[in-house]
Amino acid sequence: MRGADVLVQTLAKAGVTRIFSLSGNQIMPVYDACIDTDVRIIHTRHEATTVFMADAWAQLTGEIGVALVTAAPGFGNAIGPLFTAAASESPVLLLSGDAPAAKDGLGAFQELDQVAISKPLTKLSKRIMSADAIASETANAIRLARSGRPGPVHLALPFDVVQADADSADTSPGFAAQNDALAPQTGEIAAIREAIASSERPIILTGPQLNATRAAALLQSLELALSVPVVAMESPRGLNDPALGGIGQVVGQADLIVCLGKKVDFTLGFGAEPKFGKNCKWIVVDADASACEMASRNLGKRLLHSIQALPEAVAETLSWEPGPSTNVQQQWLDAVKALTRARSYAATAGDGGSRITSLSLCEAVQRQIDQVPQSLFLADGGEFGQWAQAVLEADERVINGTAGAIGGVLCYALAARCARPDAAIFALMGDGTVGFQFAEFETAVREKLPFVAVIGNDLCWNAEHQIQLRDYGPERLIGCQLSEARYDLAVVGLGGHGEFVTDAAELDDALERALKSGLPACVNVRIKGLPAPTYSAH
Repeated sequence: MRGADVLVQTLAKAGVTRIFSLSGNQIMPVYDACIDTDVRIIHTRHEATTVFMADAWAQLTGEIGVALVTAAPGFGNAIGPLFTAAASESPVLLLSGDAPAAKDGLGAFQELDQVAISKPLTKLSKRIMSADAIASETANAIRLARSGRPGPVHLALPFDVVQADADSADTSPGFAAQNDALAPQTGEIAAIREAIASSERPIILTGPQLNATRAAALLQSLELALSVPVVAMESPRGLNDPALGGIGQVVGQADLIVCLGKKVDFTLGFGAEPKFGKNCKWIVVDADASACEMASRNLGKRLLHSIQALPEAVAETLSWEPGPSTNVQQQWLDAVKALTRARSYAATAGDGGSRITSLSLCEAVQRQIDQVPQSLFLADGGEFGQWAQAVLEADERVINGTAGAIGGVLCYALAARCARPDAAIFALMGDGTVGFQFAEFETAVREKLPFVAVIGNDLCWNAEHQIQLRDYGPERLIGCQLSEARYDLAVVGLGGHGEFVTDAAELDDALERALKSGLPACVNVRIKGLPAPTYSAH
């Protein structure tokens, strides 16, 4: 049995049903091996897409997301999205073809030290040096990707190794996450309960792994049991996240912050004044020692407890037993819910008449979401992406996460269709974002993966345009303008459905036609470009 066969069979045993890939010389044995299994290859048009798809697949299914690319240039193209996957805490396995190990140092085709490049972006980066080691190394990588704070791992596959015969295909001790050492101690749980009970305005902040799409039931149980507001944070805008309304005002009033897997980093203003009161106390629970150490550096004496434990396990344990609840805490819970749901942008976000704005476009998409039994929306960053995140409510969502990278939302949509075959899927992006992976519309048509891409088209890179306006003035605008390209017609040319909308009166019908087309659809909407929404208490 070839090493390639062992690899694919090992992935199948781990529950992998799809590999997101772009073909290349060094990985052809792996492609061949897939023919004899139930593992399906979704073949993309760019290597970055494979990792973005694996990321979204992992977020939506809880399974390992697997990306497979070829050596050197192909591997290089896949590197950037690893940063996003790490920030989003997604268990992703990147497999890359590699030059033959036997030719190391001799100038083999596409020879490159891949491990050195991917190591800073992954929990594990390793080059497999024998066919007999493929099963155990793959199983170990999958376990590590799932353990502690989930994240990406990378295995380089030399061509001669996947071609060689393997004597063993042992995958013990399995693929499950190994988190026994991160179980919370009784005393740690008691300390958290005591701190919450003695505070008047506590708030629990969770990170990407404990967001509403991945852990909705757990978050609801935790809030109900403790009568403490629980807020999931996964945007690079942090305390300025328009999807969380007045979150900045909330944390400024809190007397206790409990971070369950939420890093005390730039998204929380490093925990410093004036965002947080000088007397506010903190408890930080994280699977990674480095995150606990960072919290200690940023918070100093305000850090009551730093607990290295699995945040999910702590949340589950806290939710088992209801804690004491006072009228003051109940009033605080109600106030936080009202503030984080508050929106204050409507008065300045619309023109009226036939002009379409970011807000009115998102409201039209929401009307479509409200009419379907199962919905999922995806959004990139940028100014229009922030409007989408603030306005839209669906059964599930996937966004670009704290990494702040744009360009992955079309890839997310393809993976979302694989993971949610019965959902209505809306992917919202600006006209800058759509250009990154536009060719994946061809992938969607070829693989029969329909979704509705909605482009808020303001003819510019609006996020950077707004920076230039704010910091340098309107007379110093450069390099941010885009053309009147008809993205909708290009999608039609690739075999999909296209709509072009410039009048608000035509918007609902266009969105409905796109949804009912059963094809990968592009609704290209000319909008008035606005800054991202901001919350104001006045």
